Amino acid sequence: MPLLSLDVLSVRNIQSASIVPSPTINLIVGANASGKSALLEAIFILGRARSFRTHQVKQAISFEQPQLIVAAQNRQANGSVHLGIKIDGKQAEIRIDQENCQKADLAYALPVQLIHPKSYRLLDAGAQIRREFLDWGIFNHNLNFLPNWRKFSKALQQRNVLLKTKQVNQLAAWDKELLQYGLIVNQYRQDYITALQPVFLEMANQFLDTSEIELRFNCGWDDKQALADILKSDLDRDLRYGFTHNGPHRADFLTYHDKRLAKDYLSRGQQKLLMLALMLSQVNLLNREAQNNCCILIDDLTAELDTVNRSKLLKYLDTLGCQVFMTSTSLEEFGDLSAIENYKVFHVKQGCIEAL
Repeated sequence: MPLLSLDVLSVRNIQSASIVPSPTINLIVGANASGKSALLEAIFILGRARSFRTHQVKQAISFEQPQLIVAAQNRQANGSVHLGIKIDGKQAEIRIDQENCQKADLAYALPVQLIHPKSYRLLDAGAQIRREFLDWGIFNHNLNFLPNWRKFSKALQQRNVLLKTKQVNQLAAWDKELLQYGLIVNQYRQDYITALQPVFLEMANQFLDTSEIELRFNCGWDDKQALADILKSDLDRDLRYGFTHNGPHRADFLTYHDKRLAKDYLSRGQQKLLMLALMLSQVNLLNREAQNNCCILIDDLTAELDTVNRSKLLKYLDTLGCQVFMTSTSLEEFGDLSAIENYKVFHVKQGCIEAL
């Protein structure tokens, strides 16, 4: 559901800002290094309790300031709630309607999908980035996923510790846990890919004018064999190297176009459009189940698209019904805005944000 108001304190060069965004399209303009990306970063921090620009979120705190604060009023199906996060470099304090909460509670309250110039790595980077993309979608798709994923992750961590220290006698107990919860996690992933595939196909047809698109899921081991048998046959190698070689922690999915691997076949421009289609299909699937519950952040992607595809993107976002925050150096770079019914423009200069 959309943010009704947003307050940002001490995030990068934004010392203090308060805005009332549009429930649909919000265009953020300003010169480079003016604070546009910092505004998106603040919203991302509010939804994920971490930054997309640095591994250490404390680095997002303004210079010589003790802490950052991001707060918002968020409309929900049963009314509005107040979200807030304070980070002082040592810990994060999260509150929803003045009640202390966990990071997962915040993520459920404000699902945030980020699209930025490096997002095309989703197609050609290592498996971890695609696994994280997949698990974020399942996290919002099924509330039972997180507790099972946590139990699997704990079992995997404990198993790897035992492998490193050669404590073979205790492996059986953690193998049982890993198998139980790993197979549950794997089933959630397979089910999600199945649900995402037709939505992605529809989206790819819109952006790339093709219906020859396919997602292929790799569970992380040879699925012609049972995972229990794989763990037994891998034991000597796992002990030698000190970690578990096969399992759901190695899961991946690949995108194929016309039965060929998209990252090896499509042009860079086509890959960016395919990445857009993939990420927006995930939002679309979430919206069908949660009634436009996702906030989309698009950082400087208009510079990566030609005029025709910018127009396609804006028109689609307008019909999607999500709240969108999109940055660019000038309003003209967004292209023709006449087809968009409701939007707001915010100008950012040296960390100061003004509604135009």
